[in-house]
Amino acid sequence: MTGILSYGAFAAPMAPARSEAELAVAGAFGKGAAEPGRTKEPFDAQRDGAKTSRRRRLWELPAKYHCPLIGVCFDVAELRRMVGKALDYPPDTTDYVWHTIAVGVCDKRCPLSEQFNRLLDKRFALMIRRMAACKTAPELRAAWREVCRHGTEIPAGLWAACTHPACDRELEQEIQADIHMIQHQVGAGARIDLQAMKNLEAENRRLRQEAEAARKRCEQLRADHAGEAAGLNRRISALQADLSAQEASVERLRGEMERLRAMLPDLDERVRLQARLRNTEERLSAARERETNLENEVARLRDFAAYAEETIETLVREPDPDAGVPDEAAYLPAGNQLLGKCVLCVGGRSGAVNSYRSVVERQGGRFMHHDGGREESLHRIDGALAAADIVICQVGCISHNAYWRVKEQCKRTGKPCMFVKSTGTASFGRVVGEAGGNVNKSVDKSAGDMAARDETGGGA
Repeated sequence: MTGILSYGAFAAPMAPARSEAELAVAGAFGKGAAEPGRTKEPFDAQRDGAKTSRRRRLWELPAKYHCPLIGVCFDVAELRRMVGKALDYPPDTTDYVWHTIAVGVCDKRCPLSEQFNRLLDKRFALMIRRMAACKTAPELRAAWREVCRHGTEIPAGLWAACTHPACDRELEQEIQADIHMIQHQVGAGARIDLQAMKNLEAENRRLRQEAEAARKRCEQLRADHAGEAAGLNRRISALQADLSAQEASVERLRGEMERLRAMLPDLDERVRLQARLRNTEERLSAARERETNLENEVARLRDFAAYAEETIETLVREPDPDAGVPDEAAYLPAGNQLLGKCVLCVGGRSGAVNSYRSVVERQGGRFMHHDGGREESLHRIDGALAAADIVICQVGCISHNAYWRVKEQCKRTGKPCMFVKSTGTASFGRVVGEAGGNVNKSVDKSAGDMAARDETGGGA
């Protein structure tokens, strides 16, 4: 808001009895002194004729708008500067007189009122263009309500709405009422600010008192600290005296040590040799520990290599059962020998994976496959091995790392692992049949043990 409403009687027209200052203003612009009982022709009567799209000028507005427009849209210092260029008034003229002169000037068209009109159009051109989009009074009323809701462009909205061609008498009354209430709100805000200032002054006095009390406490603490510092200085002096005595004792002991060192010329060499001996013993102990670990690792690898060589020789000596037998002969009759066990096939021909799966599923098992490191990562084989119940390894179609990893993990976990030399479906079906038989034997043995326990319990 550019300015503050100067006084609250803006709703009433100017008083009939005009001051000498107003008469001088009217005469200065050649319009003649207004008659004491003169009333300005309301613009509403002019609007009752033909409709026009021209915006109203400042002097064409009802006189009740001049006071709020001048008070809201112009600062007092700005009024002094503008009116002072046209009229010669003493410097001690009050702000109220300057405001009254400016309001009186707006009653007629004159150079000063035209200057006011041009300045308002230029200052609030953006709001004028925005409200120019309103073609009817309801649209203009909605735009004015939006301005009042935000509250940051009241002067611009007041000037653009009052001079708009669509502003009728009803909207004029609403704008007048809104401006009147805004004036009261500004006054209430000023009173609130005054009360807040009084509260701040009281708070300031209280804080000053607290600051003075804090200053006195600080002075007391400073004095206490000065006494403690003096006591500490005395303590430091005593400690420095003790330190001097200790340094003298150290010098005496150093001299005694030099004398003993002169008596034993090979003392330094003995100390050096003892340090080397301790270092050598520590390295020897570490070397022995590493040697033990290496011997254990070599023994483990030898056992593992021997076991691997035996397995390879067995697989090499084993005849290929798939020679001359078509893959279709490998399919076993449908059954439930695997009892839902998970069979992991590592390696094999990629084109035979579906046949492997069919063989396992026909025997009532679940099938998993890993290509043995040819395309799939070896890191995934650990998870597959952990999830499998039976492992079938196609030794002719996997990498060496995959072979050793499968063999070592199955040996460590105790899972059944069957190695197949041929990649045919017949060999795979035969191994699956053997695995199913082993599963059934385990189930029959478990059932027999349970029955034996039941009979023993019944006899008891």
